[in-house]
Amino acid sequence: MIDFIGRIFRFLALALVAFIGLGMALIFTFSTIIAVAILFLVARLRGQRFSVQEYWTNRKAQRKPIFTKGNTVSNERTRENVTDVEARDIR
Repeated sequence: MIDFIGRIFRFLALALVAFIGLGMALIFTFSTIIAVAILFLVARLRGQRFSVQEYWTNRKAQRKPIFTKGNTVSNERTRENVTDVEARDIR
């Protein structure tokens, strides 16, 4: 009987955490919808078109990229500074 009560409490705790997570997800979703609606209304009042894809592309173009493609040469990292080490098993 004690094991059954313990399982019920664990189930209720898990259900509570799941519902809290669901509530947080819903709050995030609704706040995002409200933010996009505000951006849409501001664009309409200014007489411009608003597209989420355009907005994201413009924001992405303004940011400095974190990762760059290819081998970038800086003062600290050049090919000459790389040391090739061969490892072997010592018995």
